[in-house]
Amino acid sequence: MSALVSGVDFVMLPTRDLAAASQFYGNVLGLECSARYGGERGAEFEAGGVTLQLLAVDKLGLDFHASPNPVALHVGDITAARSQLEAAGVEFGAETMDSGVCHMAFFRDPDGNALMLHHRYAPKD
Repeated sequence: MSALVSGVDFVMLPTRDLAAASQFYGNVLGLECSARYGGERGAEFEAGGVTLQLLAVDKLGLDFHASPNPVALHVGDITAARSQLEAAGVEFGAETMDSGVCHMAFFRDPDGNALMLHHRYAPKD
């Protein structure tokens, strides 16, 4: 039997301030904005093979709740990426974590959505 699901098209992140979120994802993280929704309802940013959808949930009549589970953003050099973000004013919640197979550094976007820098250094089995 073949898999029902063949991939992840996008991950939605709620925002209260689309302009600030767009500046963060576009200018601080350096992601390309591929779409904007009319009426300042949302925008999409490309992160490798997954789109990050910023959605102004209040404009859709939904309550805002920051996402507590981090989106792992792949980087080639976690030390350099963390330094670059810290220089841009991003605060990290703790020291970079070494899991034994990868390095992870946790932070939040301007709305409080959980994100992490991630670099896997051990080969997958």
